[in-house]
Amino acid sequence: MSGREQFKSRLGFLLISAGCAIGIGNVWRFPYVAGQNGGGIFVLFYLLFLAIVGVPILSMEYAVGRASKKSPVKAYQALEKPGQKWHLHGYVALLGNYGLMMFYTTVTGWMLYYFYSFVTGKFDGIGTEQVQGIFNDMLGSAGTNILWMVIVVVLGILICSMGLQNGVERITKVMMIGLLAIMVVLAVNGFFLDGAVEGLKFYLLPDVERMKEVGLGNVIVAAMNQSFFTLSLGIGAMAIFGSYLGRERTLLGEGIRVAALDTFVAITAGLIIFPACFAFGVNPDSGPSLIFITLPNVFLSMPGGRFWGSLFFLFMFFAAFSTIIAVFENIIACTMELWGMERKKAAAVNLVVIILISLPCVFGYSIWQNFQPLGEGTAVLDLEDFIVSNILLPLGSLVYLLFCTSRWGWGFKNYQQEANYGTGLKVPNWMRIYVSVIVPIAVIIIFLQGIL
Repeated sequence: MSGREQFKSRLGFLLISAGCAIGIGNVWRFPYVAGQNGGGIFVLFYLLFLAIVGVPILSMEYAVGRASKKSPVKAYQALEKPGQKWHLHGYVALLGNYGLMMFYTTVTGWMLYYFYSFVTGKFDGIGTEQVQGIFNDMLGSAGTNILWMVIVVVLGILICSMGLQNGVERITKVMMIGLLAIMVVLAVNGFFLDGAVEGLKFYLLPDVERMKEVGLGNVIVAAMNQSFFTLSLGIGAMAIFGSYLGRERTLLGEGIRVAALDTFVAITAGLIIFPACFAFGVNPDSGPSLIFITLPNVFLSMPGGRFWGSLFFLFMFFAAFSTIIAVFENIIACTMELWGMERKKAAAVNLVVIILISLPCVFGYSIWQNFQPLGEGTAVLDLEDFIVSNILLPLGSLVYLLFCTSRWGWGFKNYQQEANYGTGLKVPNWMRIYVSVIVPIAVIIIFLQGIL
């Protein structure tokens, strides 16, 4: 299989994998969930679960990709025993990638629109009500949403059509280094705001009283959920990068590095958001409103607000867009292998497909706003997110786990051998019981929790 593209550099692989893992969830979900669940105590549990649940599954996805040197759809076929049906999950994984892009393209478009709006001065000198108005107008305008979503899709497909090294690796490297630099600048700036210290205490110091209020069980489950979703496991988005990897390094070690980069971004996001919220007396509340309504107000009340606002939304765009490039690459690689297409043709076909499947999410806030699939106040986006995050990711991870540990699959010995090629942290024999029994139970708990 000499024709398979490979990463030019190890840094490229680490930054692209981290870019795939680093997404909107790190930046708006992590700080809010941490705040709700006792700050520092949650962060400790999160790091623990990332190491003991996330990293082993990540190394398995990499192993399946690297051993097969194929895209997620064909990888199982290369490794399973004759007559087995594991490869059916490959098709589900591909659908999961499409499912994720059905709403991710629109949300990434919002980030780009906000960056553009800050840069061009649309937010200059306006009040709180008008900031809320800008968000509502953007959501309600199908035209605005379609325009920015299409720009995002076209950019992503163009980059992927240039190939792995020339497009995906080259551009993601620059973008991720930019993202990390911007975050550090924003975090350092946050430290100098009045009231920042209170925000940092709330975020980083373990607060037993707050933990008791929430309940230790709830804190643990929340931390387990967050650590699991943050790595985008279960739909082969990571397996594809394993397939481009050489055998110089062990996969457990590489998994830890990617998880560490991902965590750095999540924790730094909190260092940006909490001091700002406390400095301006804002509740670090949930999801989109924090990013699109609260923080623009915070930037507007700061000296140089236009600059900081532009910088923040550029960083948000990079965080989201790095995931888009990674998932597009996965989709294009699968298309090339399934139908024997050239890269450029696969890119062109998917350009059309992804724009079309992104439309329901766009219309969910305008012409289909009366369709509230998960109860009052929900939109198409919530349904799509629920299916991908709460069903396809955990069940997909469970399939990878069972495939790599059970004798009815590829088996632990094969996984261990593949993961241990090269220098770095090896998978020891004792891990067999742990990944065959304890980790699957953890994943089932996450799945049931998500469904409930």
